[in-house]
Amino acid sequence: MQSKSFETEIGGKKMIAEFTDLAEQADGSVILRYGNTAVLATAVMSAKTRDEIDYFPLTVDYEERFYAAGAILGSRFMRREGRPSEQAILSGRVVDRTIRPLFPQYIRNEVQVIITVLALDEEDPDAIAVNAASLALSTSDIPWGGPVAAVRIGNIDGEVVINPTYAQREKSSLDVLACGKDGTINMIEVAGSEASEEDVANGFARAVEEHNKILAWQKKIIAEIGKEKRSAEKPEVPSALTNLFQTEFAGKLNAAVFCGKPSKDAIYELSDAWMMRVAEMEELKEMKSSIAKRFFEDKVDEEIHRGAVEDNKRADSRAFNEVRPLYAKAGGVSEILHGSGIFYRGGTHVFSALTLGGPGDSQLIDTMESQEGKKRFMHHYNFPPYSAGETGRMGGLNRRMIGHGALAEKALEPVLPAAADFPYTIRVVSECLASNGSTSMGSTCAATLALMDGGVPITRPVAGIAMGLMTHGNDYRVLTDIQGPEDEFGGMDFKVAGTRQGITAIQMDIKLDGVAVPVLVEALAGAKAARLQILDVIEKEIAAARPNISPRAPEIISMRVKPEQIGLVIGGGGKTINGIKDVSGVEDITIEDDGSVFITGKGGTAAKAKEMIEAIVKEYKAGETYDGEVTRLMDFGAFVRIGPGKDAEGLVHVSEVAPFRVDKIGSAVAVGDKVRVMIKEIDEKGRINLSIKMVDPEFATRRGLKPSTTNATGRQEQPPRPRKEF
Repeated sequence: MQSKSFETEIGGKKMIAEFTDLAEQADGSVILRYGNTAVLATAVMSAKTRDEIDYFPLTVDYEERFYAAGAILGSRFMRREGRPSEQAILSGRVVDRTIRPLFPQYIRNEVQVIITVLALDEEDPDAIAVNAASLALSTSDIPWGGPVAAVRIGNIDGEVVINPTYAQREKSSLDVLACGKDGTINMIEVAGSEASEEDVANGFARAVEEHNKILAWQKKIIAEIGKEKRSAEKPEVPSALTNLFQTEFAGKLNAAVFCGKPSKDAIYELSDAWMMRVAEMEELKEMKSSIAKRFFEDKVDEEIHRGAVEDNKRADSRAFNEVRPLYAKAGGVSEILHGSGIFYRGGTHVFSALTLGGPGDSQLIDTMESQEGKKRFMHHYNFPPYSAGETGRMGGLNRRMIGHGALAEKALEPVLPAAADFPYTIRVVSECLASNGSTSMGSTCAATLALMDGGVPITRPVAGIAMGLMTHGNDYRVLTDIQGPEDEFGGMDFKVAGTRQGITAIQMDIKLDGVAVPVLVEALAGAKAARLQILDVIEKEIAAARPNISPRAPEIISMRVKPEQIGLVIGGGGKTINGIKDVSGVEDITIEDDGSVFITGKGGTAAKAKEMIEAIVKEYKAGETYDGEVTRLMDFGAFVRIGPGKDAEGLVHVSEVAPFRVDKIGSAVAVGDKVRVMIKEIDEKGRINLSIKMVDPEFATRRGLKPSTTNATGRQEQPPRPRKEF
């Protein structure tokens, strides 16, 4: 086996790149280790071009392997990996969004990058995967504009942590995953606990510092073992095509792009006319239609950027910092729903619905990264084709839907109440009913409305906005609330969500090589101003969560038992707890390892189940009185059950039945009798000794027993027998 290794240190840990012939058929491959986590990245570019398509065919696959975590996972009947988990899809999107802008977009050869996690320890493999993909591509012969670097920045008690572990991230108030090159950033994922814009900007700046170290190391590797790149010449544009555009369409482009309307209809109309005119030209018959389409799109891209920078114009005539018309509605859709919200921002319209369930409704997580975990908050995002005025296939999920849903979920999570205070499982579904720019941030706003309408006591409302960027020459303009052509042809989609207190989530995609940190700082300031404006509208509709949850939502009662009593409540084979469910009618009873019990039901069933559990785990004390039932008789006394637990049975000794001597217990009580008893004592072995006479001295007398006399010897005298007469 051939092998060559390179090593550096980042964040106090070694990063080792090993290049071997293990995957020798791939155009580029590397095993990258950081700490004890290792990933294999491979890159392959097809030899044939796909002339029939008009897009760059890049595929990024992120493969989780259960062996990486040292576990045999999956279902009982399937022990091999199946479809990728949501986390794997999100990780794959991180790599894709980082490397995609750096490819020549005119390439029509298929390119596939596969990340396989070989070993997983405490280090998050996402940043490692990006660096590995960069090395695999950069050392291959595939045309690509890298290298690129990735690093995760945490903040624990004010201290910056480079590439924090999973455990450290739990304590971090800020989690910044940033990728970039040459002092700029081209991909961002941020989760914050209402972080300030200043802290986020400092995180970006620190990420760039670490990028420079990683990039210097990568460039040394590339210089030593990198392959010569394949030729990837941009398709030649026939002079006839250029002349046609200049003479017949160049003068119409500005009016189509800057039409003053929030749509791309004018651009589409001009594009259709362009393609029809190209098809009519005899000298262009042999040219691929994709060349003409790409040429026109490039001209639109140039004009929308030029117009923004030179003419200070936006496509829909808004000011650069202007937010489109807003509308917010909490509830009112149906009483069946536990909560709902409707949010409009211009032509983006989103409806969100809330459903509350018990702890047993939480999602079980069984992935490479997390085994036996539970997820109590879920935000799901749907994007039907009609939202974009199109037809298409319904059903199933795609990476975009998963990614947008996860972004809104991350934005909302910091304001949710703790499970101890609000033990419900929370699911919000956002339906994007009309799309014209950043439905993910529209979903965040609509979901906030639904949560508050449903009585979920969030700490503060959350809103989000998408910021854009137009560049021309050395100048630029930052745009607030991008839509339509700005979203499609703009250089940046910078989505920022948060509360009045600070930022909870950021995601950035760009079409450029990178964006400088000062530009991102300017975008953060614009996003804050827009966010506060949106929050004004939301809070005018509903200022805080409603005081009560929907009457159609289940009731949850929480209680606690001692950990050693858990088995008592569950019973052998679940017999006891299932019996409680059947008798009380509750929907679910969830018991945690620490003894926390959550009872979910409706119509008073939860309270009934709680009483039953309390009776089972009750700890008895001397002096307490109970109504019990005689369960069995012995020569020395009677056993009486005073509660439902297996330890709720005590002995009434024959001497404790009456204040006088009773010879046989059977003469006083029978099995099945209901008797009033007092706990006399609980002995050192935990056995309960009961007394009837202490609580009811007349009990035996009412049963027909009478005190007997005794002779001098102390023996009980029997009544005299009647004499017979002869």
